[in-house]
Amino acid sequence: MKKSNIIIAAISIITLSIATYSCSSSDDSTTTVEGTADVPAVFSTNYKSAVTLSSTGTTVTMKSNGTPDHVTPYWGSGNSLYEEQTTGQVVNPGNLQSQVFVMTIPVNPVEASSKEETSLGPIGMALNGVAIYNDREGGNVPVDAGTLKSFDRAGAHSGPGGLYHYHFNGDFTSDDDAKLIGWLRDGFPIYGRKDKDGSYPSALDSNGGHTGATVEYPNGIYHYHCSNVNYMDSGFYVLKAGSYYGTKGTFTF
Repeated sequence: MKKSNIIIAAISIITLSIATYSCSSSDDSTTTVEGTADVPAVFSTNYKSAVTLSSTGTTVTMKSNGTPDHVTPYWGSGNSLYEEQTTGQVVNPGNLQSQVFVMTIPVNPVEASSKEETSLGPIGMALNGVAIYNDREGGNVPVDAGTLKSFDRAGAHSGPGGLYHYHFNGDFTSDDDAKLIGWLRDGFPIYGRKDKDGSYPSALDSNGGHTGATVEYPNGIYHYHCSNVNYMDSGFYVLKAGSYYGTKGTFTF
């Protein structure tokens, strides 16, 4: 009888040990799921709370609904962030609408051996989650005088599906300064018209950028600047034209 009790007790101890090990192994595995790595501070301290960030360690993903955190006539007159269009400007039909933006870019971008032209649609994401576009419109033609009338003082307007986006710098991104505007799809940051020291860059390459120190990258990085050319005497300055310096990541919407 005593021998039976000893055998039963031993079996119970082994079973408990196996169960404890199994729970422990399962708990450990949940801490290494891809996408839960710490987001680099340069992104987490600059993107606004409306943008959700995640990282695999080598890439970082930004998710947003694409709506601005500032006033614009594209909100529509019933919205608390609505303001009337600037005198002389017009408003495209339809109010801006919430989107589902997901951009994934490399944490440590490198120069591409072959530079790819930016295309229509989102080429980057501003710090508030709004899409950045290049200097072109439907038909892949440069923004013309008629289209210029549709931009608000943020340098943005809404397109098909109520997709609000920036083509130019403006009052809420960067206005004749060195502010960080966001990141483009190749992982390189884009800044305003000025450098960190307050001067205008004098030697940007054909992609609209150069390598140097910024507030966010004190050790230096290749970065873009928006143009310092007053576009068609409109008071607007193109955010990005031409090619990516690096290899573009994904942007779904």
